[in-house]
This record gives sequence, C-alpha cells and structure tokens, in this order.
Amino acid sequence: MQLTHTQYDALERAITDGRRLVVWRRGTEYVVIPLGLRLVDGHEEITARHPTTGEDIVLRLDEMDSMEPVGNGS
Repeated sequence: MQLTHTQYDALERAITDGRRLVVWRRGTEYVVIPLGLRLVDGHEEITARHPTTGEDIVLRLDEMDSMEPVGNGS
C-alpha cells in the first residue's frame, strides 16, 4: 500500500494523539494504537500496540491493504 499525503497526515495525527488505527492486512482487521513510523531495510513500518492486550505489533505498509484512523480526531 502506498499512502497518500492525506493518509500520512492522518497517521501522524494518530501517532501524536494516541488514537486508534484500523489496518487491514491479508483479510485480517487489526485495531492498534500507532506508536511510530520508521524505515527498516527500505520498508516503512508502523510500530503499534494492541489496545487491549498491550502486545507490540509491527505492520509494514507494503503488506497492508488499507488503513484508517478511528474517529474524527475531535
């Protein structure tokens, strides 16, 4: 998945505000709290935490089908 400028802005706001993010990858929906965006071996990755279990999750952007922040940020 290649994020648009608007999606990058939404991702950055979700990271800054600690808002949840819904990510779809290979038919599975993940609801996570994004902690950061980083580049590893030429691939962009979202480092995140599961809001209920506290489990750390790494989601590569090139493996994601779609991404959307939860709520409108107000």
